[in-house]
Amino acid sequence: MLHTGVTATDLTRICVTHFHGDHCLGLPGIIQRLSLDRVPHQVLVHFPAGGADYFARLRHASSFHETAELAVEPIEADGQRITLGVGTLEARRLRHPIETYGYRLVEPDGWRMLPERLAAYGIAGPAVGELIRAGHLDLDGRRVTRDEVSVTRPGQRFAFVMDTGLCDAVYALAEHADLLVIESTFLEQDRALAAEVGHLTAAQAARVAAESGVRRLVLTHFSQRYADPARFADEARPHFAGELVIAQDLAIVQVPPRRVASAG
Repeated sequence: MLHTGVTATDLTRICVTHFHGDHCLGLPGIIQRLSLDRVPHQVLVHFPAGGADYFARLRHASSFHETAELAVEPIEADGQRITLGVGTLEARRLRHPIETYGYRLVEPDGWRMLPERLAAYGIAGPAVGELIRAGHLDLDGRRVTRDEVSVTRPGQRFAFVMDTGLCDAVYALAEHADLLVIESTFLEQDRALAAEVGHLTAAQAARVAAESGVRRLVLTHFSQRYADPARFADEARPHFAGELVIAQDLAIVQVPPRRVASAG
């Protein structure tokens, strides 16, 4: 966190995919940092419900003075949805040797107001906000609807998928994602092993992204048996024509700019 410029105060929610060590042993440091920095707001924590005992032990892995307010909300079912101020967080059960969930954050569609159309109706100032909130505005005996003076601004979608073998939930999470972060532990030469242990190959991850309409694809979680991470890009590229990122430690990957809807 220190090296990335992320502070404990920036955290509002923690999502744990599963309780294999490489995906959960960082929790004690994060949780203790929340208290050390006296984070003033509540932080929610989601994790597979079957791993509640693991979470309890990790939460109190060493002695510290806990002052942070953690709200524990386990994921108890495939497809569980949590309503947030910015959209909906959805969890889907993945195919891995232990209970594992991937997460998808979906922002609702909004509106892009068209200045020329607002001007044509004489709508300005606070009236614009009222029109957005109510969906219509009554002017001189005529009702102007929001659709008449705006176009839809598609909400953004972020998906985080690991660890898993290929399954329907992978596609459900990746569907129309603006940014997909997905595991690609193996290369195709070890596809049989990947299926056996519940992981994806780079080619499989890339095909999922292509078939799901993903805009920016981030491959990560590479097996140490491969010395050169560039091999994952080489394998994925023939299957995915969009923007491809090979994850590196401490790299910051931005969500792509919003799609711009035309006025039609």
